[in-house]
Amino acid sequence: MSTPPPQNTGFPHRHLLGIEGLSSTEITLLLDLSDAYVEINRSADKKRNHLSGRTLINLFFETSTRTRTSFELAAKRLGADVINISVSDSAIKKGETLLDTAMTLNAMHADVLVVRHPFSGGVTLLSQKVNCAVINAGDGSHEHPTQALLDAVTIRRRKGRLEGLRVAICGDVAHSRVARSNIHLLNTMGASVRVVGPPTLVPGQIGRLGVEVFHDMRKGIKDCDIVMMLRLQSERMHGAFVPSIREYFHFWGLDYAKLAEAKPDALIMHPGPMNRGVEIDSEVADDMGRSLIREQVEMGVAVRMACLEILTRIRTNGAPVPGPVT
Repeated sequence: MSTPPPQNTGFPHRHLLGIEGLSSTEITLLLDLSDAYVEINRSADKKRNHLSGRTLINLFFETSTRTRTSFELAAKRLGADVINISVSDSAIKKGETLLDTAMTLNAMHADVLVVRHPFSGGVTLLSQKVNCAVINAGDGSHEHPTQALLDAVTIRRRKGRLEGLRVAICGDVAHSRVARSNIHLLNTMGASVRVVGPPTLVPGQIGRLGVEVFHDMRKGIKDCDIVMMLRLQSERMHGAFVPSIREYFHFWGLDYAKLAEAKPDALIMHPGPMNRGVEIDSEVADDMGRSLIREQVEMGVAVRMACLEILTRIRTNGAPVPGPVT
């Protein structure tokens, strides 16, 4: 299956910094192109030359295996040169400012910069100072747009749609950029979203994003089509948010007893990495009939290929619309 011709973008944004601000039409464009790349990635000939002669830089201020590797593989399958900058070994660790880093990156004449940063807004600031396209690979507790896109592709391929589905996002919502990007995307695409978790891990104002809030796991996932579990992000917690891991799993960890409250054909998701026996029972996570966790990993490469192609198409065919998606 071939991808759409390069001259037809339909995506007016210079960067991909978040899902908030994208229209349903723009999201659908990315999902449809991702679907095409899924089929290409499953074929014997996975290589394309859409990014031939282009350079992608992975700049990760936080450690990552799944996301960084996925972007690297996506870029190489499109024919790009890839540079991975380890912040722990770079001048940034020695005290170089973010603006100095931007000047250095501009001098390298990269085409796409993929950034993960520990502070919300850090990626947006950098995008304002560099000449290339920027993709947010996660900034603090703000957004992780490509994760939400790959989740959406995964759901759509199994359920055939996003509109009208009831999705429960469960666990550590307070510290989750994945939750925020998914809430924006699912609401824009017509799904009904619930957030479920202990009061200490669900922001008090989260209802303003158009979600229903539940603090009882069984009530929260009742009659849901999708149950999306979130990792307990202890590295972002300052203080005691849960009494104990055992108690957390008892009340909010997903097992078959709780899952029985969802629809009989409800599907299970987790952005990874999983803490088995904390957010999710191993037997549930490995249920091949209901768990989409492995499919999420596969969809990640296809989605990132689509995002890279879309953003480089814009730079090839004319000046992008000024201003980032925030």
